[in-house]
Amino acid sequence: MKNQIKTILLLGVMSAILVSIGGALGPGYLVLFGVLALAMNLGAYFMSDRIVLAVHRAAEVSPFEAPGLHRMVEELSSRAGIPKPRVYVIPDAQPNAFATGRNPEHGVVAVTEGIMQILSERELRGVLAHEIAHIKNRDILVSTIAAAFASGITWVAHAVSFAGIFGGSSDDEEGTSPLGGLALAIVAPIAATLVQLGISRSREYMADELGARLSGDPEALASALSKLEHGVALVPPEAARPATASLFIVNPLAGAGSVLKWFSTHPTTEERVSRLLSMASSGRTARGFSSVMA
Repeated sequence: MKNQIKTILLLGVMSAILVSIGGALGPGYLVLFGVLALAMNLGAYFMSDRIVLAVHRAAEVSPFEAPGLHRMVEELSSRAGIPKPRVYVIPDAQPNAFATGRNPEHGVVAVTEGIMQILSERELRGVLAHEIAHIKNRDILVSTIAAAFASGITWVAHAVSFAGIFGGSSDDEEGTSPLGGLALAIVAPIAATLVQLGISRSREYMADELGARLSGDPEALASALSKLEHGVALVPPEAARPATASLFIVNPLAGAGSVLKWFSTHPTTEERVSRLLSMASSGRTARGFSSVMA
């Protein structure tokens, strides 16, 4: 519940940033930017799954092609009380996985070829449970909306800054001064990105917890996360994109260099593993499973 409230607050902040930019430009722009925010949400809602699958060259596999994957996905989605997601495989040696789809009825689970080579069946089941938890929680929709807002804020802030520098005047009440436009171009995108990343990290914790309850095996997911972090660092991504990095169970760009914690799309693997092992030792998985079906 704490992470759910945090997500709602962060999305509210993101909306406020975008609408405030329009309000700063004048009453007419406030309405325009409100409509822009709505349009970005609708576009992200209906198109995000097809776009991300195409970007990563994911191909759908049948139960005959990948019977083990389909068996685990069917079992876990049944335990979660959602329709069975479609199953895709990504032609990438880096071990990773993600889920997409605007709602449980359009859910997709995608795994790389690499993840099936390094994880045991038990560990892979833990990863699939994590991804199905994302689908049940509608995390893909939340993350997509956050990404759309962040992209829109960045684009608008730069457009406003150029208008202020090349066409605005500080004497014009409806215009933006060059200095104000430059400040907007720097501050607004950074603020939007920090909010987006905060949403992404909170949803990962939620998916870890629910996934552990779905599988009944938090230690398997903890073991998988440790292996995946090591594998990601060793194998350069062939299809990773910064715009979709937050969708994967571990950051596919983590091996490219260290970044500040605030600018990470994921919580640290050490913290995630610690929380999962705490669940296992306290027995919260068994006690909390009944709430998953609620």
